[in-house]
Amino acid sequence: MTKQYDHFIHGKWITPAEGGYFESTNPATLEVLYTAARGTKADIDTAVRAARTAFENPLWRDLSQTKRGHLLRKLGDLVGEHADELARMETEDNGKLLREMRGQLATLPEYLYYYAGLADKVQGSQVPTMNPAILNYTQREPLGVVGAITPWNSPLTLTTSKLAPALAAGNTIVIKPSEYTSRTVLRLAELTVKAGFPDGVVNVVTGLGAEAGAALVDHPEIAKISFTGSTATGSAIAASAASRFIGCTLELGGKSPNIVFEDANIPNAAMGVVAGIFAAAGQTCIAGSRVFAHRSVYDELLERVAERAKSIVIGNPIEDTTELGPLAFAAQQEKVGSYVDLGVSEGAKVLTGGGRPDVELPGYFYAPTVLTDVDNSMRVVREEIFGPVAAIMPFDTEEEVLRLANDTQYGLAAGVWTQNLARAHRMSRKLEAGTVWVNTYRAMSPMSPRQGFKNSGVGIEHGLESMHEYTRLKSIWINTDEGPVADPFIMR
Repeated sequence: MTKQYDHFIHGKWITPAEGGYFESTNPATLEVLYTAARGTKADIDTAVRAARTAFENPLWRDLSQTKRGHLLRKLGDLVGEHADELARMETEDNGKLLREMRGQLATLPEYLYYYAGLADKVQGSQVPTMNPAILNYTQREPLGVVGAITPWNSPLTLTTSKLAPALAAGNTIVIKPSEYTSRTVLRLAELTVKAGFPDGVVNVVTGLGAEAGAALVDHPEIAKISFTGSTATGSAIAASAASRFIGCTLELGGKSPNIVFEDANIPNAAMGVVAGIFAAAGQTCIAGSRVFAHRSVYDELLERVAERAKSIVIGNPIEDTTELGPLAFAAQQEKVGSYVDLGVSEGAKVLTGGGRPDVELPGYFYAPTVLTDVDNSMRVVREEIFGPVAAIMPFDTEEEVLRLANDTQYGLAAGVWTQNLARAHRMSRKLEAGTVWVNTYRAMSPMSPRQGFKNSGVGIEHGLESMHEYTRLKSIWINTDEGPVADPFIMR
């Protein structure tokens, strides 16, 4: 019998107000995994009110910063204990490799430990004043109820990158996970209660973006929205947040350049290109989908990348030998295929891939694809595909490739492959991207802040800086002079 999940609100399983449920399927096998509650405005309201009550509850409000850190550390321990269970759930939900998810889950407790350590490091400061009798100091306070909307490609990691700093700062949270990957986020919410977080501090309402997601964004009691997803949706969320003068953190789309210079270690650079676009089937916002290779090494790099693309083992992501699993759902497979067709109509050549591979499983597979004869003006090069499609182009000079790399609406990430230290620093400084990798790609750490430039988002995730995203700054002035006021009409 298919398992049914309700909303997780105030530490309990709550049936949906309108009684609706939706199915979630395994993208590799197309079997129905479970059904989840289809949240509506009423469910969001229940969850936000529960979160607000928890925020004002002395059990949470008066808990010391250090003890909040202890709870996050306990949650990290529990995630570690359940790592294999969570990894398998996530693989079945979105088709990412089980061995990749095991790697992510092995490091996920470190995210929680990191923010556990930061919980009592958020502090204000004493500010000098022109009047020595007046003491001025600042303090950082939690915002209130945070709304988090998380995507399907790395649900636990991307949820934790919002949940951990929000809780460390003393907020409560309502999470609306992707309808394609609800199960692991619900399981994480269960573990927060087991870790000792008071009921209502963490709440999860499942459902569709246009229904539950929109209701969460527009709820008047939400103090901040944190969203990871498409640029179009992020723009709508930013407009809603601005109309109510609340903050938002948005990690949005990307069309990242991966640049290989003539002096690069070409075998390593080729593997970096493969990792940048074919890992996770290209379903990452940081995917290095625009590859620029110096003309003197273009043919060698192209051959190495194409040969590796042809040899990638495609199949069931549960198997240890599989290197590429399916795309997450049918619409994503259709989108990738339509973009490749568009590229061909624009004049691109499909060097390898370009369709569904010969796989026994019935799922949403798409072959690793390399496009040549492309230029930076084509839609297939300018628009985010979110699939295993690399467009590889030659360049001649550093100035030329810098111009091409920055000629995009996005600015999330970039890769540079060179042995020239001066060039590495020059490119890192001039590339319009929030993250620049040199001689590597897809390196991540909870300690390193991440920000999108241009249409890739606003706000910061990860690192000490992200704690400020979930706090507000208050300035306090105390007059220590008890004598009479000399002149009430002069500012002191």
